[in-house]
Amino acid sequence: MAQPNDLEARVTALETLVADLVGKVRSSEQDAAAARVLAGGADRDVTEFRTEIREFREQNTRVLNAMREDMTDLRTQVGDGFAEMRGKFDATAAGQQQIVGLLNTLLDQGDKPTD
Repeated sequence: MAQPNDLEARVTALETLVADLVGKVRSSEQDAAAARVLAGGADRDVTEFRTEIREFREQNTRVLNAMREDMTDLRTQVGDGFAEMRGKFDATAAGQQQIVGLLNTLLDQGDKPTD
């Protein structure tokens, strides 16, 4: 059997060891609580990032759709403008051709001898 002095020393050592373990457990509990708080914050951050990315993607889609619509309108306007200008150029060319014809007539009349 153990001696009383030896038993007392062993109990004291065990009490010291238990006190150290209690401190470590409390520290671990505090670390776990802090980790839960950080994880909750990270979860909220991820949710916010997802929301921001979704909103950015939706806005980007709206901008691209508006640009496509503008490009379609622009193509139509340019095509209509070219058609209008082509008509005006054709009318101008016809007018110039008529002037050339009149000038040739005048020149032909001017070359004829007068009696």
